Amino acid sequence: MKAAVTPRAAPSDVAFTPAVKAVQSRKGSRAAYAAMEAGDGWATRLTPDVAAFIGQQTSVFLGTASAEGQPYIQHRGGPLGFLRVLGETTLAFADFTGNRQFITLGNLAENPKAYLFLIDYAHRRRIKIWGEARLVDDDPALLAALMPEGYKARPAQAIVFEIAAWDSNCPQHIPQRLEAADVAAALAERDVRIAALEAEIAALRSGR
Repeated sequence: MKAAVTPRAAPSDVAFTPAVKAVQSRKGSRAAYAAMEAGDGWATRLTPDVAAFIGQQTSVFLGTASAEGQPYIQHRGGPLGFLRVLGETTLAFADFTGNRQFITLGNLAENPKAYLFLIDYAHRRRIKIWGEARLVDDDPALLAALMPEGYKARPAQAIVFEIAAWDSNCPQHIPQRLEAADVAAALAERDVRIAALEAEIAALRSGR
């Protein structure tokens, strides 16, 4: 059974509460965001571009909160594509065994509202996704389908995320960082090129 995502006048209302809008008014940005809400606004369904971006991530931050509103952010990672797009409004991933604190699971048991934050440091891009999440621990077929092939981790349950709205940020202030595997590949390519140039130089010298 899917979590029921609360309908709103504008998708961005999931984040733009009356208190947030009051601050926007005081700080001078409310008119611009009101125009955004009246136009296309935030999306509620994944575009092919964003779905492809999600499929390329190896890391995600999952935000939840207790019934009292105490926030908690947990990192989840895995091989390329561990975070699966199941549809235009649904994401899911296998939740691997960890330190057994179960803060996220406890929060979701009493408050389904959740948030995903994805950041690609190499290309300085970030996507923010609001919605509701649920634990699925009684569907072996789903868990098997979500488990990355060949990944040596033990899945404990699945987390299924229903999207209410998503937004993207500009690259401002995002430091550019590269994955270790990408750096290693670039260095290996450089070394091959250096070796080829050195061989050319040696051949030219021997031909004198």
